[in-house]
Amino acid sequence: MSGKDIPWPVSDELELADSLLQAAAPTLEAELEWLASCLQSRLASYFGQPPAAPPLPGDIAPPPLTQPGCPYGAAIARYGLDAAERLVVALALAPLLRPQLLDVLWSRNETTQRPFTEFGGTGSGASFVPSAETACFVLAGDALGARLAAIRRLAPEGRLARADVVHVAAPASGDAPLTGALTLSPRFIAEALPGLPQATRPESGLPARRVISGLGWGDLVLPAQTLAQLDDIGLWLTHGATLMHEWGLGRRIAPGFVALFHGPSGTGKTLVACLLGQRCGREVLRVDLSQVTSKYIGETEKNLARLFAAAEDTGWILFFDEADALFGKRTSVSDAHDRYANQEVSYLLQRIEAFAGVVILATNLRHNIDDAFLRRFQSVVAFPMPRAAERLRLWREAFPAAARLEAGLDLEHLARQHELSGGTIMNVVRYACLQAIGHGAGCVSAAAVDEGIRRELLKEGRAS
Repeated sequence: MSGKDIPWPVSDELELADSLLQAAAPTLEAELEWLASCLQSRLASYFGQPPAAPPLPGDIAPPPLTQPGCPYGAAIARYGLDAAERLVVALALAPLLRPQLLDVLWSRNETTQRPFTEFGGTGSGASFVPSAETACFVLAGDALGARLAAIRRLAPEGRLARADVVHVAAPASGDAPLTGALTLSPRFIAEALPGLPQATRPESGLPARRVISGLGWGDLVLPAQTLAQLDDIGLWLTHGATLMHEWGLGRRIAPGFVALFHGPSGTGKTLVACLLGQRCGREVLRVDLSQVTSKYIGETEKNLARLFAAAEDTGWILFFDEADALFGKRTSVSDAHDRYANQEVSYLLQRIEAFAGVVILATNLRHNIDDAFLRRFQSVVAFPMPRAAERLRLWREAFPAAARLEAGLDLEHLARQHELSGGTIMNVVRYACLQAIGHGAGCVSAAAVDEGIRRELLKEGRAS
């Protein structure tokens, strides 16, 4: 496995997020200019003499999504959004990215001395916050047929809401149904604009944190059988809803998918969880078991209830590392504490089985997992230590392009001689490259690599 079996450091996550946002900037610039053109066209036609109300976008074609590596364009394409849906998404993004673009909708009706009701908008802040009414006006103007079509698009059963892209917030008590603000889902924002700061992230205060990776599916170094099992999980993430609802299997089986990843440390269990989320447009939340469990009776259940409720709302993949801490051989009941510990495990298992999403459990030691739990998992995936040929690929791909290797550094010999995981190989490469930089050397030496291997073997309790 290429990469360590731990999340990236925070600094690396920030660099990755920044690079993805920069890749999205040109596409977003074009998208907002297109929104501005549509707004100008709508207002010009609405206040024209005589007033006209052509449906938008109409002849105003959206910009092409051709920017390479742009997560926003990839997300729009993956959801298959048409031009009108893209316009609604751009409208919901405008208050965050270019609030002044909507200032024109603050206009006052000279006849009533009030804001134009048909422009919608909500909130009393300094910037205009578009509502469902705003989206209907932009798309339809005063054309009733087009307005009805726009209302259908924004309804809870409409594609934008069902796909968890845009929702309409609940209107205040006594207000009309379309006065609710347009709200982009956290899941869509995380996919289309990864790393974009949000005022309140949905995982705030929960015993879990997001994990991301800068690697891709092509970087995986795993046996074919393991890759095939991972494809099964990807199929569920992509087509599980169709299987459960359209094919009607939801009446007969549990609503979600539970997988166990097992194998030595450093073989890539966390990395694969990240890549499954990246491949299917889902955020991956790594659950901190130390924050989940509590010495106070009832607190563990409350923590888990909050976590699973948030995951169901956002479509997260939940990743439990070191799962044997909770799903190990069950404790014999000798006192009240043991009885309560077993109750916690039973409650967690119930929540996992009732969760309409994907849960991944990871452990270094499969034999520590109770067999009764294993039978309730849909997939058990082995992450073995890489073989010599796989280790050679890991060695070759681990060194950065800027690193020059000493002529005496024989990667084929290293791959044959030392049985190391991908995570361990990365630790060695990091050590050797730092030595080269620190000593002003022009290349990475074989001696530094050998010393790095010796240190890793000692750390793992193996003879060097």
